[in-house]
This record gives sequence, C-alpha cells and structure tokens, in this order.
Amino acid sequence: MNLTFYNTLTHKKEEFKPIDEKLVKMYSCGPTVYSYAHIGNFRTYIFMDTLRRVLKYNGYKLKHVMNITDVGHLESDADEGEDKMEKAARKENKNPYEIANYYMNIFLEDMEKLHIDRPEIITKATDNIPQMIEYVKDIIKNGYAYETSKGIYFDISKLDKYPVLSNRELDDQIAGARVEVDPEKRNPYDFALWIKAPENHIMKWESPWGLSYPGWHLECSAMGRRFLGEEFDIHTGGIDHIPTHHENEIAQAKGATGKIPAKYWMHCEYLQVDGGKMSKSLGNTYTVSYLQEKGIHPLAFKLFCFTAHYRNKLNFTFDGAYGAQKALERLYDSYIKHLNGNEVVEDSKINEYKEKFMDYINDDMNMTGAMSVVWEVARNEKKSKKLAELLLDFDKVLGLDIKNSPKYLNEFSKNKNISLEDIPDEIKKLIEERNDARLNKDWAKSDELRKVIASKGYSIKDTKEGIIVTKNI
Repeated sequence: MNLTFYNTLTHKKEEFKPIDEKLVKMYSCGPTVYSYAHIGNFRTYIFMDTLRRVLKYNGYKLKHVMNITDVGHLESDADEGEDKMEKAARKENKNPYEIANYYMNIFLEDMEKLHIDRPEIITKATDNIPQMIEYVKDIIKNGYAYETSKGIYFDISKLDKYPVLSNRELDDQIAGARVEVDPEKRNPYDFALWIKAPENHIMKWESPWGLSYPGWHLECSAMGRRFLGEEFDIHTGGIDHIPTHHENEIAQAKGATGKIPAKYWMHCEYLQVDGGKMSKSLGNTYTVSYLQEKGIHPLAFKLFCFTAHYRNKLNFTFDGAYGAQKALERLYDSYIKHLNGNEVVEDSKINEYKEKFMDYINDDMNMTGAMSVVWEVARNEKKSKKLAELLLDFDKVLGLDIKNSPKYLNEFSKNKNISLEDIPDEIKKLIEERNDARLNKDWAKSDELRKVIASKGYSIKDTKEGIIVTKNI
C-alpha cells in the first residue's frame, strides 16, 4: 500500500513522494523553553515521533530538524508584549540563558520518558543568529520588507496570496491575531522579522539594524533553510501554528527564495481536558511529571494518544489515562506470555497481521486502526514466540518499549494494593463519603466520588469482602 498523509497545504490526503527517494527531510517546530511543556504540547511531539517511526518503518532514512526557541517568541503571535524568555527570567530572577537551559533539559528528559525518537538535529535559535540576519537581508533585497523605528517588518501586500494554509479571509487573520494598528506599519497585519531591542533587553545581537533580536517566525525559516535547504519534504507542528506562525514561515520563504519551503504540512489537533480547553488559568496544564505523581506512566499517556487520530481532538481525563495505564500493563503481560509460549502460529497469519498493520499506519497514520491489530495479536489465544516477535516489530512504530515489559510490570506491581492505614486522610474522607452514598443508593454521587478519587491517583474495587484500594502506578 502507498504511504499517504493529509497535507494542510492542499487540504487533502496525498500519496507521499519525497524529493529524494531515499532520504526524507523534515522540520518540526520545537518548544519555547520558558516553562514546562505540558501534555498538550507532548501530544504534538508524540505525533512527530510516530511520523518519524512510520517513515523509518517504510524504509526511509531521515534528516529531521527540531528547533529550540530560546529567544524572540513574544507573548502574542501578533508581535505584541514581551519576549517570553525575558519575562520568565525576570519572574524567576535568573538569566534568560539559564532559564532556557533548565527548561530545555527537562523537555528533553520528558521526551526520553515518552520514548520519543530524537530528531537528527536539535538546534537552538540563539545558535543561528548569523543565518537569521542573512535571511532578513534576502527578504529586504527582494523587496518584501521594510524598516521602522521598532524593527524590520514583512510586507504582506507583496505576496500573491496570504494566507495559504488556513484559507481564512485576511480580515479574520487580523482579528485572529489581535493586531493593534502600528502607525509605522504599511499594513496592520505585517509582522516582525527583526525586532530592535530596548536598552534593558538582555538577549540582543549586533546587526545591520542595530542591537536587536529575531522574530519567532523568522527563526524556523532560517533554521529550516540552513539544515535542510530551500525546499524539503515535511513540516510539522500543532494545529495552533497554522493561522499565524506557519503562514508567516511560508510568507518569509516566498520573500527570500520565491518557494514554499515544505511540500507536505502536517498538523496535530488539540488535546482537551475534561471536554474543555487546556489553560494555565484553569490549572489543567498537566506535565509528564505530574502524571507520574498521579500514578500514570508516561508510556501510558503515549498509548492514550493512540486512541484518537492525530487530526481529531483528543479529550484527556484521568479515568481515560488510568484506563490506558491498565491497557499498557495488559500489553506488556501479553508480550511476556507470548514470549514464553511454544504454540504454533502459521506464517500466513503473521503476514496477515503485518499487512493489516501496514495498511493502517500508511493510511495517514491511522493509529487507532493499527492498535486494533496490536490487540488482536496480544489477545491471540495461541501463545507463540512468533507473536512476541511481531509485537516487537510493531513497537518500532509504537515506541512503547515492549522489549522491557518485565521491568515495567515489576514497577507497576509496587505499592498496588494498600491498607486503609496507608491512605492519605483526604482519600479516606472521600472513600467514607462514597460509602455513605452507596448506603443511600445514591449511585450518581458514588460514581462521581470514584472519579474524584481516581483523579488523585487511587482506584477502588468493590468486592464482597469490602473495598480494595489500589494506588495507580
């Protein structure tokens, strides 16, 4: 089966045909390292990881670049507010470079916890300043930019079409970006390529336009060209990048080179929480470490992400995450049983499983379909080493570290069943309230309290002998 992806640029699913038959060149927008990355961010990086793995499973070699934004990302995509790095540095009373290194290292550690395959090139924005200056020079030389007292701006009116990814009306683009009209701009929707730094701004560099620093959109364009050339195969990111950041990347590339940089633009949908938006104001921007504190292994979250297609919204709940935790345990257990089995499974059956799995992953990364095949194999009544080997083969795409199943099962078994004496007082009180609700046959309240208890890292099983309380690991 041909490998197909949905291309945001053309708004349709297309057969994947790389520029070079053997090597796929790919760029992914990485984190802005001013704070902890949350699980909504990591849904996009799990998508990126799965894409890498699907490409490699199909025999391609990769040259994949991911940036680390450590300067230039203002509070608003519309070139308003402070640089996020400078704001975080002031808040924590640290140097912005210290802030960047601290959060970058935690991000990379979280990637490892999730078994996210590292791109071949990870590069910081601050390590590419000369390339960015050259990129701005090219845009100016080609007549697509102009200078104001605040910086160098891209002139949208020079383009044949803008926007090109979202197909939004330009007035909607302006409203969506919340642009306040700067009288020095030729058009209110022109965006900053290079920003002249205030005197007290820490992160700034010498340039033909004085001490200044790059705009966020420029960084990705310059790094993409430096490491992958003017044209490459795939550009990935979150769906939130489409209306402003990626539109502006395309605009810049057309201004500098006359070309759209990537042939295929691929975007991951939002992760919601309890059916609503994830936001700091709501206190639900959960991190990987927070999930671990609640007894949810990072790889269980990764498995949870496979319950929806990457182009569909995914709703995170703690009940769903704990369900994924138990499913991961079952998968590991199934692998071990197959590994220790000696029953015969025909090669024709193995090939049937492989073909079905390949059909799903090559159909725009249909991981929900692919997982249905994985579970067919895991639950096969015949316990066979061939099926264990097949699960390991599938894990080249899943990235769930199935070969180390014994280690994880040992970890999960720790602190499973605990006595009431070892339960925190807060949980004891909730259990008592639930017992009262059950005595009063208030099943709705009982179910609601079970969910609250689950959100705090504990599970309850009702038996004839009483309740069994389990701490989720």
